[in-house]
Amino acid sequence: MPTPAAPAEPKKKSKTPELVRGFRDVLPDEQWYWDRVEQVAASITKSYSFNRIRLPVLESVALFERTAGKESDVVTKEMYAFEDPGGDKVALRPEGTAQVARAYIEHGMVNQPQPVKLWYFEQFFRHDRPQFGRYRQLQQFGLEALGSIDPIIDAQIMLMAHRFYRELGVEVVLHVNSLGTPASRKDYIAELLNYFKQHKNKLSELDKKRMLKNPLRLLDSKEPGMNELKAGAPQIIDYLDAESKAHFMKALEYLDEAEVPYVLDPHLVRGLDYYTHSIFEVFMINPKNDEMKGLALGGGGRYDGLVPLLGGRENTGGMGAGLGVDRTILAMKQSGVFQPSEEKRVDIFFCQLGEAARRKGLAVFEKIRVGGMSCAEAFGKGSLKAQLEVADKLKAKMALILGQKEVLDGTIIVRDMDSGAQEICDVEKVVGLLARRVVAKNKMSLVEKTALAAENLEAGILPEPVEIKKPQAPKPAAPIQKKRKLFGRH
Repeated sequence: MPTPAAPAEPKKKSKTPELVRGFRDVLPDEQWYWDRVEQVAASITKSYSFNRIRLPVLESVALFERTAGKESDVVTKEMYAFEDPGGDKVALRPEGTAQVARAYIEHGMVNQPQPVKLWYFEQFFRHDRPQFGRYRQLQQFGLEALGSIDPIIDAQIMLMAHRFYRELGVEVVLHVNSLGTPASRKDYIAELLNYFKQHKNKLSELDKKRMLKNPLRLLDSKEPGMNELKAGAPQIIDYLDAESKAHFMKALEYLDEAEVPYVLDPHLVRGLDYYTHSIFEVFMINPKNDEMKGLALGGGGRYDGLVPLLGGRENTGGMGAGLGVDRTILAMKQSGVFQPSEEKRVDIFFCQLGEAARRKGLAVFEKIRVGGMSCAEAFGKGSLKAQLEVADKLKAKMALILGQKEVLDGTIIVRDMDSGAQEICDVEKVVGLLARRVVAKNKMSLVEKTALAAENLEAGILPEPVEIKKPQAPKPAAPIQKKRKLFGRH
């Protein structure tokens, strides 16, 4: 008697791959925000004659070691660095300013009219601890102006940052400070070290390491008890030399003239070694969410020594900003900025019935697209009812219906999705008809839409209800920071 076969072992279900920690997918529902941010970035930079630059994702590790500092957190902890198959040490870019400075030198931009004004909208990578509004793959809108040491460039970059957020519907205030020159900063760091050495027993282990590697970062510490210690620390503004004071005062005068709201923040520092003179960060005014309080949306500053550090011409000034897109979108949502419902609507929805209509439909669909109208379809669905349900969900303004009879007659049915009215049109003339109808619908006022709804009710047609919103009162203007006495304790 044959031996029965052993039962087959059940196949182990393989685990579905998941996102790497600190990374995320930006889904279709979020795209309007990303498109809006980039649109405003492109608009404001065009107005100020900034040209776009697109930068490579990989750079030499040496670039960031020289610019950020070998002992900086960016290089020692956060950078995605590795050796490529050719043996070169490369890194996923952690920030954009060093890249722009490298490109400025490498492509001879010093020979162009100065300053050279550039902007970028790029992804950067830092192996930082993920938290609210911070990812390991981050998107930044960057502004860089190289080739001028004039403080008006400082003010222009800060003004652009403020106007960028205002155009997005987010009320912000700038926190500003000056780091002076490397020489004046050296004296200040010595005094800062003396102060914190007296309170070393109150410092956390992390802050003790900062005191050894980069003492300025103590002013940026969020460790428990540090706010009290920072309140008594010496302020860098008292150690600026005459040149640095004059530069900073000029920049603030320009901001006052342009009515840019700002506050002087003596504890403000930046995390990279190349910053000099004016620095700033951007914060929401009165955020509703506690997590947004104290969360910088972006920042920047002057970096007059960066280009010479990389082998470029001496005395080449630079000023820039990096504005975080992820946090900007969070701020937009908190400020009540949402995609207009009208923009979510599709102009045309194409319905087809039968194989002949499907074949003809691709050509008709393409003509509509070329005509500049947004068009959707459900070629995978067969029944007219199912397709019209999709059109209804997409809030399509018009629907086209192409069946076997229409293909033979060279016609197509045009349906107004608001009123339900239908008409038959020559398929060769339908694009022009649709264009006129869509333009008319887009220009229709709320009063006209309400009147149309009333007419439809009398005819027994029940369109979607028209919502009349009360106009919102304009937001009060942000308070303008009055000039203060800057130098000396008071």
